Amino acid sequence: MTFLKTVNSKSFLEKIPYKPMGRYAHFLTVRVTESYPLFQTDGELNKARVRAGIQDEKPISRLTMFKRKQSTPERLVGRELLRNYGIMTEEECEYNVKFAMNNPDCIIYGFAIGESGSEKSKVVVDTAFSITAFDESHESFTLNAPYENGTMASKGEAGSKPGEITSRINQQDHIKPQVFFPSIVTLKDPTEAGFLYVFNNILRTRHYGAQTTRTGRVRNELIGVVFADGEITSNLRWTQAIYDRLQAENKLNSRDPLNEDDVKAAATSAIQMLMSEEFIVHTDFIGSQFAPLLDEVKTLTGSEEGIKQLLQQADAEAKAYAQKHIKSKKPVDDKSEAKKSEKAGKS
Repeated sequence: MTFLKTVNSKSFLEKIPYKPMGRYAHFLTVRVTESYPLFQTDGELNKARVRAGIQDEKPISRLTMFKRKQSTPERLVGRELLRNYGIMTEEECEYNVKFAMNNPDCIIYGFAIGESGSEKSKVVVDTAFSITAFDESHESFTLNAPYENGTMASKGEAGSKPGEITSRINQQDHIKPQVFFPSIVTLKDPTEAGFLYVFNNILRTRHYGAQTTRTGRVRNELIGVVFADGEITSNLRWTQAIYDRLQAENKLNSRDPLNEDDVKAAATSAIQMLMSEEFIVHTDFIGSQFAPLLDEVKTLTGSEEGIKQLLQQADAEAKAYAQKHIKSKKPVDDKSEAKKSEKAGKS
């Protein structure tokens, strides 16, 4: 079944291959915070000290969004859709507990179940970095909660008596709204259905970061897709190239958030420059060339019939792959094991 008219069918494989075939689809994404998300480890926001730009050599600290902070929410959105349309049930496949090993989520995003089996993820996501510096991209909040009589208590002090004054205050750093994280999501050896499955998950995912909070709203702005016979530039280098362009145009102001149109324009020109320096074979859908593909995907995934056909095709491919290449662990035969032990004892 063919879904897309804007992309040559030669860009996709007919079935999921067992061995790497050197085919890559790169989704060029700019992740935009729209509330106050938390990308943290051990209670602190993740950050890294890196060079500001490719041309600008000064070091700055940037917020970081680790790979699992990106891939996990996206695959969970895909799992919701699979359950919603009856492709997968909660009983047969539970994330990080009991993988069914034969659905699009398991085959495309991978799994590991000890001795029972594993499948390497075909979706490659690397750490993303904020364009702006750490100091400009976060702020600290004091967390407290009101009692019913209107008095306040610090978070974690639910046992305090109403009206009791406390000096203990809990503070938490949050990432500001309108902080931008350029991120390249790579799908290895894509079939058309697998490509659309990952594409749709990126478009639909709206929350990233700490799952225990009521915030974390993030929007994914896709600016292009690159089909290639190898991997392309890194998130960090793309971010540094964007930074150089914004700085050259005097669009960086530490007091104000970046303008989204300026970021998208800089991200587009930066990736086009970086792709011109690559020594791989690639077909680019960037900028105006990407618009027809994006519209076609949104039309397909925006209808119940279209999304069901897509999920059913992706599921059929996953099950065909699992049946051929993933073998369930066979139950132990007590009699054969006893014979083996007897032979071992005689030798």
